[in-house]
Amino acid sequence: MDRRTALVTGASSGLGAEFARQLANRGLDLILVARRSERLSELADRLAHDAGVRANVFAADLSAPEAPALIFDFVRERRLQVDFLVNNAGSAGIKFLEDRVWQKQADYLELMMISVAQMCHLFVPPMCEKGFGRVINVASVAGRIARANDLNYGPSKAYVVAFSESLNLSVRASGVHVCALCPGFTHTEFHEVAGMAERKERMPKFIWYDAGVVVEEGLKATERGRSVYISGRLYRWLDPLLQLVWTRRLIKRFM
Repeated sequence: MDRRTALVTGASSGLGAEFARQLANRGLDLILVARRSERLSELADRLAHDAGVRANVFAADLSAPEAPALIFDFVRERRLQVDFLVNNAGSAGIKFLEDRVWQKQADYLELMMISVAQMCHLFVPPMCEKGFGRVINVASVAGRIARANDLNYGPSKAYVVAFSESLNLSVRASGVHVCALCPGFTHTEFHEVAGMAERKERMPKFIWYDAGVVVEEGLKATERGRSVYISGRLYRWLDPLLQLVWTRRLIKRFM
């Protein structure tokens, strides 16, 4: 049987790079997508050497509407098949009410929501045709509850959760598993890039999880057919509480 291939977006750092490492260690060939081509190439070369897999790279900015179709064309031109899709590309939220330039908001929604849907629209039907596929859409615990002044990051992740649940229900009979992975605070470059390094230092250490643990749990949950998975024991304990009406009222009162 031919080796399976995984496509990972946002693969140059953080959770995306960790997904690439763990999938390569499982013997999957890789298609790595991110904006930073130099870092992508370095990672691809390292994984090809260490894990003995084939690793293709494609530089793309998924806030551009044409990016998913360009990625699909790249895969098709090389006669590759995507068996495992990880939609991980994303960034911290931008100010919604304060920033009056709508195009910035539109680009952000393109990156966080529309590109996820379009990547699934392109790559899931071929998975259904061959009777096998795995999709992880990286969401967040921030998408599990509304918070004041979080008007794009959390809501966009809530969409990813709902979309993934519905898509999983639609395709699971075809042998395709779709999972929305919802991490909490995770040790990656995310907060530093977002200018939140000082805030991170003030936070309790016990709320932070290692990227390797998050990815490993997500891969196992997807294989088990979980449509939504909250990563980290602390966040799995908190999540049911956050869904209670009285908890939501308390949060809205004090946040």
